[in-house]
Parts: sequence; structure tokens; C-alpha cells
Amino acid sequence: MPESSNQKNWSTLDKDLNRISHVEYATNYVARPLVGLGIALAFIVLAAIVASVFFGSFPSNLVVVAAAGFGAYMALNIGANDVANNMGPAVGANALTMGGAIVIAALCESAGALLAGGDVVSTISKGIIDPAGFADAKIFMWAMMAALISSALWVNLATFVGAPVSTTHSVVGGVMGAGIAAAGFAAVSWPTMGKIAASWVISPMLGGIIAAAFLAFIKAKIIYQEDKIAAARRWVPVLVGIMAAAFAAYLALKGLKRIVKIDLTTALLIGVAAGAITYVVSAPLIRKQSEGMENRNKSLKALFGLPLVFSAALLSFAHGANDVANAVGPLAAIVHASEFGDFAAKVAIPMWVMVIGALGISFGLFLFGPKLIRMVGEQITKLNPMRAYCVALSAAITVIVASWLGLPVSSTHIAVGGIFGVGFFREWHAERRLRKSAATRPAAKRIAPEERRRRKLVRRSHFMTIVAAWVITVPAAALMSAVIFLVLNSLVS
Repeated sequence: MPESSNQKNWSTLDKDLNRISHVEYATNYVARPLVGLGIALAFIVLAAIVASVFFGSFPSNLVVVAAAGFGAYMALNIGANDVANNMGPAVGANALTMGGAIVIAALCESAGALLAGGDVVSTISKGIIDPAGFADAKIFMWAMMAALISSALWVNLATFVGAPVSTTHSVVGGVMGAGIAAAGFAAVSWPTMGKIAASWVISPMLGGIIAAAFLAFIKAKIIYQEDKIAAARRWVPVLVGIMAAAFAAYLALKGLKRIVKIDLTTALLIGVAAGAITYVVSAPLIRKQSEGMENRNKSLKALFGLPLVFSAALLSFAHGANDVANAVGPLAAIVHASEFGDFAAKVAIPMWVMVIGALGISFGLFLFGPKLIRMVGEQITKLNPMRAYCVALSAAITVIVASWLGLPVSSTHIAVGGIFGVGFFREWHAERRLRKSAATRPAAKRIAPEERRRRKLVRRSHFMTIVAAWVITVPAAALMSAVIFLVLNSLVS
């Protein structure tokens, strides 16, 4: 009996321990998302503390301290949403692991923000509103605060629902809404808003057309050739040279503002020189890499893997140089207005403000970026290194073309438009091949129209969600900003 009793006791103890272990697993599962939120909140509080240290005594600097916290919040959201567009294609094509993408993006985004980020930024988002329309500096400060809060909240909401939106357009909408609430409709530069509205259509269409054109070229000149490896040796160095030329011109034009101001003609000459050098260097390397490869598409994917990683890194560097201003531009305006008692169209960004922006983007990417990276890279359409390479290349070329046309563009719209362009081109190409083969295929083996519709290569649900988010970004951010400004103004007046 004692032995039987002991066995029962041990059995009961095992069951109890098993229940406790299940409770621990459940607790860890529930608490895991809270860890990211806790780290993000700690970073926001730290940014506010840094602002209080660098900007004098409390409570006279209360506005700056609050603005620093909201600037850090905006930077976290930029990292969670915007950076996915640069790294998503490389991850979706399996050229980079999620961990590798996050490390590369964090380093390149921070380097771009700190080394090449503009030390002078347009605090009113490229002339959206006229500072002269504000009665005094305090109203201007509250307008910038409302723009910062509304744009951060909108990007956070978009990230939560899995929609890649333009943080630039979110800030533009926030500034416009606060400007209208503070100084009326006359304060807004409507011609500038018209250009931005045009870019909603032009950016993704141009990115999609260029990406589809490069994919068509790769299919015709490499994939469908009898000797794929020989064709790759001939054309991959050319494509890598074009990539180098595009990114050299892109970085010279958009990413080196702090060091030197370069016009479009000079940037293009720099691009041509970089492309020629890269072609000469890459041709023998690709020839050596392709030795012994089998004559199939899988071998071609390996040749595009490394160039795709470099393109993702360069896109992240340029993004950090340009889009850090979305997080810290309004904050810099508030710092300037609080320190000097006036407001200006352009102000110098203090280094501590730039560091908050750079670190916030990196933390946001690390903590919350994987969800949108997977959506952009894997859930819109199936990508491989060749298709993803076309997307990255189209992003750089589209920015250069848009700069030449004088259009404000969104890197988010271009990159996602490139992915849609690749997907829709694949649909069109598959349908075209199907129609050609249908003439010779027996009637019994023909695919029914319903089945052909089911085999679409672009997910229509994601397409509609993303387009809807793009369309309502500016008006939604503007409405939120106007309401927030009226609340803030009523509280302090």
C-alpha cells in the first residue's frame, strides 16, 4: 500500500508540474508582445529625459520634452512601417534571413541618418504651409506638435493593420491639417499639395512599369535562352552596372545633402562612372561564380543574390538620410521656436535630435518591423532574387526620374508599386503563354476560366487594402491633426 500511495503522489506531482509548465508557456506567449512595447516606452521616456538635459530647466521646456517623446514615437513607427519596403523584397526572395535584414537595415538606416541626414530640414514639410500665417510662435509650436502626434498615430494604425503607408505623406497630412486649423485654408500651398496628390498615382505606376520592364528584359535575354549561364555571364554584369549607376546617382542626389549639394546632371555623371567601374569589376567575378553551374533557373537566382543584398543596404542608407526628417523635422521646428521665440522655414537640427530619430528608426525596425517585412516580401506576390532585384532597381531609378520631373515621391509607394508591377507582369505573361498553348492543347486539358481566375499571382485583398490606405493617408492624418491641434490649443489657452 505505501508503494501504491507513493506512486499516486508522484503521479499527482507530475500532473501539477505539467500544469505549471503550461501556465509558464502561456504566460511567456502572452507577455512576449509586451516586451517590445515596454522597450519602446522606455525609449520614448529616455528621449524625453535627453531633451530635458539638453534643453534647460523643467518645466519651462515642457513642450520640447513632450515633442521629443512624440518624435521618438514617430521614429519607432517609421522603423516599423517604412523600412519594410527596403528589406521586404530581399527577405521574400530568401536572399536575406529576417535577422540579417534587420541588422543590415538598422546599421544602414542609422548610418544614413547620422552621416548623410540633412543638417537643415524643411520644418514645414516642403512648403506645405506658410509660417507667416501663424499669429505667434506658440501657435506654430502646437501646430507642429499636432502634426507629429497625428502622423505617428496614423502610421502606428497602418502598421497594426498591415498596410505599408508613406510616412512622408502622413507628415504632410499632419502639417496641412494643423495649418488649416491654426491659420485657415489660405495658409496651405495648394499647388504643392496638388503635386503630392499627383505623386500618389505617378510613384507606384512608374515604379511598377520600370520593375516590370526589367523583369521582361531578364526573361527575354536570360531565362528563356537555351544557354542560360552564357546569357547570364553576358547580361548580369550589365544589370549590376546599371544598379551601381542608379544607386550612385540616387545617393549623390538624395543622400549626401549634408556633405555637398549635387545637381541632377552631376549626379548622373557620377552614376555613369560608378556603373562603368562596377561592370568592369563584376564581369570576371560573375564569370568565376557561374563556373560549373547547371543550366537552370535555380543557378540564375544565386547570381542575383549578392547584388540584391547590396541594393537593399543602399536603399536603407538613402532612406535613413532622407526620411529621418519625417520624425525629427517637426521636433526641430519646436526646438527652434522654443529657443528663439520665432519660427523659420528651415532650421538646423541639433545632433541629439538626429540621434533620437536614428535610434528610434532602428528600434522600431527591430521590435515591430518583421510583420510588415513579411507582408511586403511574401504576401503580395511570390518573389525570387531576380524579381526582387527588379523592384530594388526600379526604386532607385524612379526617384531619379521623379527628381528630374520635379515631383515629390514616396519611397513606400515606389517599392510597393514595383512589387505590384512585377506581380501583374507575371500574371499577364502567364496568361499570354496560356493563350498561345491553348491552340495546341486538347480541349479536355484546357483550364476553365474560373480556375484561371483563381490562379492570380497578386493577392487582390492586399492590393485593395494598400491602395485604400494610400488614398486616405493625407486626409486622415490631416483630420486627426486638426482635432489634436484644437484640443491642445484649448488646453493651453
